[in-house]
Amino acid sequence: MILDRHPAGFVASDQDSILAALQKISANQSRIVFLVDEHGTVTGSLSDGDVRRWLISEAAPDLSRAAGSIANRAFLSVSEGTPLSEVSTLIRPGVDRIPVLDERGRLVAIATPGMATVTIGNRVIGEGQPSYIIGEIGNNHQGELQLAKDLVDHCVDAGVDCVKFQLRDMASLYRSGSSESAGEDLGPQYTMNLLAKFSLSADDMLRALDYCAERGVDAICTPWDLTSADVLHEYGLPGYKIASADLTNDELLHHVAAFGDPMIVSTGMSTEEEIRGAVEVIRSPGTPYVLLQCQSTYPAPYKDVNLRYMDRLARIGESPVGYSGHERGWHVAVAAAARGAHVIEKHVTVDKSLEGNDHKVSLLPGELAQMVREIREVEEALGSDRPREVSTGELMNRVNLAKSLVAAKDLLPGDTVCAEDVEVKSPGRGLQPNRLDDLVGRVLHRAVAAGDFFYPGDLAGEAQTHHEYTFRRPWGLPVRYHDVRPLLEVSDPDFLEYHFSYKDVELDPHSFFDKGERLPQFFTTHAPDLYAGDFLIDLASPDDAIWERSIREVQNVVDITRQLREHYTCEQDPIVVVTMGGFLPDRHVRPEERRPMYERVQKALEQVDEAGVRLTAQTLPPFPWLMGGQQFHNLFMDPEDTAWFCETYGRRLTLDVSHTKLAANFAKRPFSEYVEAMGPHIEHLHIVDAVGVDGEGVQVGEGEVDFRDLAERLDRLAPNAPFIPEIWQGHVNNGEGFFTALDRLEQWF
Repeated sequence: MILDRHPAGFVASDQDSILAALQKISANQSRIVFLVDEHGTVTGSLSDGDVRRWLISEAAPDLSRAAGSIANRAFLSVSEGTPLSEVSTLIRPGVDRIPVLDERGRLVAIATPGMATVTIGNRVIGEGQPSYIIGEIGNNHQGELQLAKDLVDHCVDAGVDCVKFQLRDMASLYRSGSSESAGEDLGPQYTMNLLAKFSLSADDMLRALDYCAERGVDAICTPWDLTSADVLHEYGLPGYKIASADLTNDELLHHVAAFGDPMIVSTGMSTEEEIRGAVEVIRSPGTPYVLLQCQSTYPAPYKDVNLRYMDRLARIGESPVGYSGHERGWHVAVAAAARGAHVIEKHVTVDKSLEGNDHKVSLLPGELAQMVREIREVEEALGSDRPREVSTGELMNRVNLAKSLVAAKDLLPGDTVCAEDVEVKSPGRGLQPNRLDDLVGRVLHRAVAAGDFFYPGDLAGEAQTHHEYTFRRPWGLPVRYHDVRPLLEVSDPDFLEYHFSYKDVELDPHSFFDKGERLPQFFTTHAPDLYAGDFLIDLASPDDAIWERSIREVQNVVDITRQLREHYTCEQDPIVVVTMGGFLPDRHVRPEERRPMYERVQKALEQVDEAGVRLTAQTLPPFPWLMGGQQFHNLFMDPEDTAWFCETYGRRLTLDVSHTKLAANFAKRPFSEYVEAMGPHIEHLHIVDAVGVDGEGVQVGEGEVDFRDLAERLDRLAPNAPFIPEIWQGHVNNGEGFFTALDRLEQWF
């Protein structure tokens, strides 16, 4: 039985909406929250089962109702101080979280039979959570407070979740009362000498912990004796570390466990019987804990590390487990994270040649930062065991590399498709080859020329109807030259947006129009991102050759746009959309590096003749899919510096909703903040949904964008900006994806 004395994740106000309570139930992964009033008194419980029963009973459920209105008032609870043996008898199927209440009915702990998670500071540690990475400073500060603070800075810069120190009271710790003990063996004598020289005093330790608070990082400490434990407890830590050397020190284990705060316990230099005994000691007062696999030699031979023992530790402790590493390098720590370590602890130093055991197995600041990055990358790569989905990048490559079903000869409406009418050819824009049996025998509702793709719509057996829409702002369709006439046959857009490929900009635009022909729409253009030879437009490039060619390519698109004007009756200057650049193949730049990159973009644009067009910068995603893989954008993502660029240089934006939503997700900021900051500078809109940090081009309503809120903000901030639905592969099957998006957008825009 464990008492979780950090129950914030299980608490909601009884005045919170049912939806908010549901979100908290989902976040704590325990299927229940306890509701409190304005005084903190628990008034009821609300489980996912309670919500489900209420939903079934309501004809029109209102999730904005107060959660307290459907709470279970007859919830099970126990009083603070109830023996754990009594509490454990109340656990039964469906009841595995019991609130522990003080005399005023306030929640002080959650009793649970085991531990899937442990909370330290603001971080949840355990199943389904990222590894909790500890930068172990230990005594590597060499007894110097300033060096201790410098090491804290290095840990924070590296991105650790927590820093750890060690505190010893030398007078009470060693039997001689002094670190100088001539009668000891050489090993203990050497160790005691180091500790006497390099330990921080209790006062300096508290100053170091204060500095951690200033830097906003969790700090825990290893008390090596009861006196030190009491000093740390009086100070108030979010958790404690127990060193391997004290795993059999029942007195210290009892003492620290009685504080009730989470404990992280290393199991090096101990037998399994001793580990089991320590677990019983720690568990007796209900204290939450984590067990760490550890090999207590410096450096530890790889053959002795035994990461697989973490699995056995998890069964012994019925708790989260992790790894404390003393081997050289950091690849074993990354492997431990891949094997499911909930905590990773590695030492950090500024100089591996300094005196002391720990330095030679410690990581330098840059190495620690690299370890943190690699662990986070591995955690991303681990994914989940849900059914496999095709990633955005794979979808793009599938179009380029896969094959489709295409017509072997000209086919007419009413023809029945025979096997000999179909061939398998690249690219993969149409029906996949495994749909051949579904296609054969279908009666066509449209003409399919030899070499053209078959699409899912050809399996439906229904002709495409004419699409008509009413929006509060001009709407258009993305087109290539060859798409214009087929799409105008089935719709009446206000404008067309030419999305040029690098091949398109080599063509004569006049050749796609009849002599003297002028279309009644207006139009916009979109410059290519990618050119032959893997060239990408980058107006921020420090490479003069790339920068100068980028300027030429943008100018060429502007010139083509001016040529197209003679084929349209519109009077307003056409919009030109450009991906300005600022990408790198391997990293995101620091915020202070972006301003000079923007200045480089502006310097390039000053060399472009923009007469007769409205040149706009497209907002960008954090991880663009370019040249078959993922890269890193840096500009036109952050709302503040994007707005600064527009305000400083009088520039306008094409807000790509998908790109900007991905940027907001990446920064863990509300999308609404981005819209508000960029809204006054919006000239044009690409409207499309998004998922995660790199799922762009998602069909409207199938991602994470709140389109109702977006529409309301855009009506206020950019009421006249025209838009296109920029759905990935929306043009196939004569614009089927675009029209699906427009059908859905009509209710909001």
